Amino acid sequence: MPRGKENEVYQLKVTLKGTKPPVWRRVLVPADVPLDRLHDVLQVVMRWTDSHLHQFVTRSKAKRPSREDWAAALQGITHTGELDVDAVYGERRYSNPEFGLETAYDERKFRLSEVAPAVGSKVTYEYDFGDSWEHEVLVEKILPPDASAHAPVCVTGKRNCPPEDCGGAWGYAQLLDALKNPRHERHKELLEWLGDDFDPEHFNIDEVNAALRQFSGR
Repeated sequence: MPRGKENEVYQLKVTLKGTKPPVWRRVLVPADVPLDRLHDVLQVVMRWTDSHLHQFVTRSKAKRPSREDWAAALQGITHTGELDVDAVYGERRYSNPEFGLETAYDERKFRLSEVAPAVGSKVTYEYDFGDSWEHEVLVEKILPPDASAHAPVCVTGKRNCPPEDCGGAWGYAQLLDALKNPRHERHKELLEWLGDDFDPEHFNIDEVNAALRQFSGR
């Protein structure tokens, strides 16, 4: 873990890629949160149901593999013990070893501050490999330790989480178009599936933070 990160707090902006207008959240988390716990937090703030596989992906800006990339790949710390070729070219994946993903590092062994060490660092969080919901997780600020009393906490956000299994960002856009148009051939079908109370603009920060208290004990 980078020195001095133990008690710091990261302000993250989490944006669901491909959604227009964007679905996003701003959340405070401990800098040293393990990636498996960050997964739990992201599921809560986005209001997913944790019903599918997931992974974190980091990408180097370097066009050519660096010595550090080769060293990381040769460490043999993936759950399979194989050479991580993606890491050689600046891409590393982290997930739950029970998923059996090849060349994925054990997310329980890495902390957020290790994979996103500075302001401006970005991590991709992918949920549901079928629908491929990709979230950009951006480190906006690094706050002093006194902010830790409030972490994890959602400080703001916009719009409802898409329904599970609706076909990814493209499918969700089509779904919204059908809901807006009573003459659309799938309008009635989708209303029956979602219910009359689905509101794509709904976001209740109190509900989110009430659910987050399971991680802080507050």
